[in-house]
Amino acid sequence: MRAIRQHEFGPPEVLRLEEVPDPEPGPGEIRIAVEAAGVHRVDTMIRAGAAPGGPPPTLPMTPGREVAGVVDRVGPGVGAEWLTRRVVAHLGPANGGYAELAVVAAARAYPVPDALDAATAVAAIGTGRTAVAILDLAAIQPTDVVAVTSAAGGLGVLLLQGARHAGARAIGLAGGPAKLAVAARFGATSGIDYRAPDWRDRLADEPPLTLVLDGVGGEVGRVLYDRLVPGGRLVRYGWSSGEQNTYDDPKRPVIDLLGSTVMDRLAELEQRALAAAADGWLRPYVGSIFPLADAAAAHRAIETRASLGKVVLVTSGEGSR
Repeated sequence: MRAIRQHEFGPPEVLRLEEVPDPEPGPGEIRIAVEAAGVHRVDTMIRAGAAPGGPPPTLPMTPGREVAGVVDRVGPGVGAEWLTRRVVAHLGPANGGYAELAVVAAARAYPVPDALDAATAVAAIGTGRTAVAILDLAAIQPTDVVAVTSAAGGLGVLLLQGARHAGARAIGLAGGPAKLAVAARFGATSGIDYRAPDWRDRLADEPPLTLVLDGVGGEVGRVLYDRLVPGGRLVRYGWSSGEQNTYDDPKRPVIDLLGSTVMDRLAELEQRALAAAADGWLRPYVGSIFPLADAAAAHRAIETRASLGKVVLVTSGEGSR
């Protein structure tokens, strides 16, 4: 099979397409003929040798932990009814998703709802489950005024939809007109280009915030926190700016999305995310699709903030969007 292989840590160019032996499913496992593989910001960190929360993986490796496709082989103890089933799975701490074939425990795979294609399903299984966890913590009310950072990203568009579904006012922050257009499409009542020199003035024209959903941190996070009313709250799920802020106002609490918040509820969150995507009220936006061979370009798009929505690799078809 063809797979993306990484033999050293470094820039996106270390990701190369190679021919490797086909993996075989072991006891309790299935093999998926991969149609779509999710690309995550964490993947770029692992590739560079800065694995969050643990040591970097052993090289060489095939990156990727989110896949969707068709079951083409089953291991011992797995029923033949799995064969030809369309499934989606998160590979957990293992990698191997950037490939034409991937192996996973059958217990970790879910049928792809009829309403979803492979790329949308793979976005729901990873980014979607995180969005559901954040929305649970946020407990958005119709009276809330919500600010969402990185509002045109794979997670941002889901959080905007969650705010809209709750009946709240949502302010989407993103960089540039194209990204603001995406935020508006997915529920932003208004949009602010945080790269514009007057963005703080634009924010001051908005109603005071009662909720901030922030994965950026740094200056953007601090400015938004300052706009929170007493009794407001900030839900923090990362700091892509590289700067983790410290907040100390007990009247404006910070709620952190901790690893245990997600890890202890994986199956529940994944099932809810897939159901919400199929129902259409929390539908992932796959705005950046790359052929498998262009995994390096996909990583580069994430790191330069050129991507829109969820970034996905596909094993067939040409071009990108």
